[in-house]
Amino acid sequence: MPLQFSNTCSRKVEEFEPRDPTARPIKMYTCGPTVYSRAHIGNFRAYVFEDLLQRHLELRGYKVHRVMNITDVDDKTIRGAREANVPLAKFTEQFKQAFFEDAKTLRIKRADEFPCATDQRYIDRMIEMISTLISKGLAYHADDKSVYFRIDKFPDYGRLAHFDLTQLQSTGRVKHDEYDKEHVGDFALWKASDEEDGDVKWDSPWGAGRPGWHIECSAMSTALLGDQIDIHCGGVDNIFPHHEAEIAQSEGVTGKKFVRYWLHCAHLLVDGQKMAKSLGNFYTVPDVLAKGYTGRELRYALVRVHYRVPLNFTWEGMNEARESLARIDEWLARLREVAGKANAEGTTTSPQRPITAFENALDDDLNISAALGFLFESIRETNRAMDQNEMDAHSAGAWLDWWKRINIVLDLESEAEMRIPAEVTKLAQQRENARHEKNWKRSDELREQISALGWDVRDAKDGPKLTRRSGSH
Repeated sequence: MPLQFSNTCSRKVEEFEPRDPTARPIKMYTCGPTVYSRAHIGNFRAYVFEDLLQRHLELRGYKVHRVMNITDVDDKTIRGAREANVPLAKFTEQFKQAFFEDAKTLRIKRADEFPCATDQRYIDRMIEMISTLISKGLAYHADDKSVYFRIDKFPDYGRLAHFDLTQLQSTGRVKHDEYDKEHVGDFALWKASDEEDGDVKWDSPWGAGRPGWHIECSAMSTALLGDQIDIHCGGVDNIFPHHEAEIAQSEGVTGKKFVRYWLHCAHLLVDGQKMAKSLGNFYTVPDVLAKGYTGRELRYALVRVHYRVPLNFTWEGMNEARESLARIDEWLARLREVAGKANAEGTTTSPQRPITAFENALDDDLNISAALGFLFESIRETNRAMDQNEMDAHSAGAWLDWWKRINIVLDLESEAEMRIPAEVTKLAQQRENARHEKNWKRSDELREQISALGWDVRDAKDGPKLTRRSGSH
């Protein structure tokens, strides 16, 4: 199957054909955090999806040049800084650092660049683009001293969100950053300085002010990736107005098609409801870690459902993620044990199946559900082969090599050292002695002591097997 993605713009699954077939960096822009508060797990659902996308493209031989912006000036950041009574840069810095910490916890690869909207070179680029739009009649300097984009002069406005502009009643100019379909209007490119903005302002040909949210991404993406890019990602909430505005601004300036493939991630729900602080179901990465879960468990929980399907986050789901990772850990430990045996006396009847099925599933619009289904089916079959002593060292090594390849995409392997502490080994031996003596009560007590130390014990034909329990440190 060729590599294919669901393109939001066409609403079709399309074969992936890079803008320049001879170019091997794939130009990819992903909308990053607005740093007015700590990013929540709904935000990170999108960032983990984008990480999966990049990793799979790289597995398929592409080099990816990814840019993730940081929005550090908009209505929300300015309001937050004003309420905290601190300078904007100081207010946003804490949330920038928190984002990088959380991304590392979730094993998200770093983008090649993280441009910040307040960087003067991007402010200059925004001013340059706005000037071009004015010169083309696509923008105007209004009587309120702000500059607005004329949506009725851009016939394709609405093509990404799939609504007919003529069917919507324009309400005139919209100065705030976000609006909905019932409030379609000319959106702000440059906002004239006002009292609420305080000292957050830059000089421009139209007077002191600041950029609108939408022009920031157009300026940063074209500055770093050029006029045309291969893939642009974000959450479904970014489709309108943000990404719609990006298309209008960027194509209005360059006259070229801005993006070839638009990929959008569905919402994350919590217990079937929209996440909201007022409902008490609003979680950040540290909130989840405080419940005793690990970053890789949260990564698994966020990545395991197809990106275009709403993900319902529950604590039961986190426990399922823990159990799934424990299965992988135990499987890898068994394979390593078999692979470490120098002899090859057993019969090689381990499952011989097309292990490219995992990658083929991801080729189909990142069908992670099918890919993980194949992984766990493979685990069942190889475990059965090992149970029946039908797996030799060579076959076990081949499965481990396959795991190394797919883990480039998943990045789910435990970082915990598998050295078994002497105390745990001693307890396991005592438990084995109790089992031989048929002292089942003592055996169960020792199992609980081993578990309390973060280890699980599994009884096998050739003696007990110890594995570190997922989530333990």
